[in-house]
Amino acid sequence: MFRPTISSLRGARPTLAARLRGRLQCPTASRSYASASGPAFDWQDPLVSKDLLTEDEIAISETAERYCQEQLLPRVLEAYRDEHYDPNILLEMGELGLLGANLTGYGCAGASTVASGLITRAVERVDSGYRSGMSVQSSLVMGGIHEFGSAEQKDKFLPLMAQGKLLGAFGLTEPNHGSDPGSMETTARPHPNKKGYLLLSGSKTWITNSPIADVLLVWARLQSSGKIRGFLVERKDCPPGTLDTPPIKDKNGLRASTTGMIQLDDCPVPEAHMFPEVEGLRGPFSCLNSARFGIALGTMGALEDCIARARTYALERRQFKDNPIAKYQLVQKKLSDAVTDAAYGTLAAIQVGRLKDAGKVAPEMISMVKRQNCDRALVNARVLQEIFGGNAVSDEYGIGRHVANLFVTQTYEGQSDIHSLILGRAITGIQAFA
Repeated sequence: MFRPTISSLRGARPTLAARLRGRLQCPTASRSYASASGPAFDWQDPLVSKDLLTEDEIAISETAERYCQEQLLPRVLEAYRDEHYDPNILLEMGELGLLGANLTGYGCAGASTVASGLITRAVERVDSGYRSGMSVQSSLVMGGIHEFGSAEQKDKFLPLMAQGKLLGAFGLTEPNHGSDPGSMETTARPHPNKKGYLLLSGSKTWITNSPIADVLLVWARLQSSGKIRGFLVERKDCPPGTLDTPPIKDKNGLRASTTGMIQLDDCPVPEAHMFPEVEGLRGPFSCLNSARFGIALGTMGALEDCIARARTYALERRQFKDNPIAKYQLVQKKLSDAVTDAAYGTLAAIQVGRLKDAGKVAPEMISMVKRQNCDRALVNARVLQEIFGGNAVSDEYGIGRHVANLFVTQTYEGQSDIHSLILGRAITGIQAFA
């Protein structure tokens, strides 16, 4: 298709300077707030972000959306009520190639970072808990092994994890150290009797998938050097009493995912299961950055579902002389704010994804989109909840579930205030954490 160049357009119309000199006679134009012709505004994709996607990314997104709406949505309400997570979901995702989608080799799709984010958006459109279970598997554990694991570790774990036949959990957060992983207390010391083994001791908490995980990526401090290292703990090889992963029940949010602790008591782990080179917090933070990007696009899916539900309700609910409440200014403003934030957040996340694949992303960029998108998704979901009035209390309307979930997304993998300090340090050059 012919596209005019800048040079071909020169001379096609008078310059602004010429018009200002009064050399042209311009007919009086009437002002209009909406054009009778031209592209129509699409409230579901206001800034046409789809045009920024490749054909492969669109196909992956459509596959994920179809699966999520047809297979996940029908069971989410009961799962949320019963605080139940079905591990077969990861098997289903594995069959579709949705796990570790942006990783290369080992049965993974080798798709773009943006494609992986579109998958999280589709999943979180149904429920943040489902996205959390997938993100831990794909970004935190599989991503960590893919980036930092030895060749033997990759060959052993990644193919089965890509199929959803081996489930993973990521153990970083501790009971006494949430936003301060540098003060980690979990330790690894040489096994006194078994050469080539280390003994891990300590506790991790708020660990998605831990009660059902087959392999746990645990970060611990070497007793000998004080360096933080990553260890792959296989449940089947842990002697009785050395590993316990009790579930955390009665949660207010993410009830459709399973959350627990990791309790290690001199748990023996082969040295061959320690990541060979990465030391310190660079390892876990690199894994977290991949997951944070997924959250940035994922929360836009949750917000978009809130918008769709609120819009439908506002068009159907009739009050005051039998008018749909969508007619009223306060309702329209709530919808306008939410649609705008969802559109801006999606564009920002796509841009960061492109930079990540080009090797041009700074960690602060991911902090920015994770913080902003989580914050705006939560704020708008809470406001949209008001459109439902008293009906918002009923879980069948779905909006309250999203609000409860989005509070958690704002909190985990870097609470929003912590990300503001990360950005503040980058802006000023001054460390504000201590």
